[in-house]
Amino acid sequence: MNKKVVYLHGFASSSLSDKAVQTKAFFQQHYPHTDFSALDLPYEPAAALALIQQHIGQQRDVALIGSSLGGFLATCIAEQISCRACLINPAVAPHTVLNQHLGRYYHPVLQQHYDVTAAHMAALEQLMPVTLQQPHNYLVLLQSGDEVLDYRLALDYYQGAEIKLSEGGDHSYVGYAAQLATIANFCQLA
Repeated sequence: MNKKVVYLHGFASSSLSDKAVQTKAFFQQHYPHTDFSALDLPYEPAAALALIQQHIGQQRDVALIGSSLGGFLATCIAEQISCRACLINPAVAPHTVLNQHLGRYYHPVLQQHYDVTAAHMAALEQLMPVTLQQPHNYLVLLQSGDEVLDYRLALDYYQGAEIKLSEGGDHSYVGYAAQLATIANFCQLA
């Protein structure tokens, strides 16, 4: 069975985001035998985790790639099944940031409206692993110019992980495509 690699997008994003599309194209070109997918996640935290778990099923040869809130979800799953996870400007304690973004949103791929509520923030807080059990399973790509998330929170939370911090950039992770070979290598595809 081929390794399964799953890309998890961030808040108010989709499988059609620039990073998701770049990642899919890279894996199709360089690792065509990998079972790659970019999921479109529901915006209710428990439903998103349930979809990821259902997608992975019983397979344990899995690697996750998560951006922002997708990095948080990837961390939750990686802690459960002990797999590798590559995180791009991951959200740490996302309930503290997203509580400023309550309201109605539209998912462009799922073509549905959804409401982000205070109950979702409480769910995110409950889901957050207090400490990482296997920090060596993580590659964390951070840019100090992230205008949405404080990269220092990730530096602290992911202690013991392989962390690559670059100066400047922004929340989208400037120069992401140049990191795809590093990501694939960390996913142990070679």
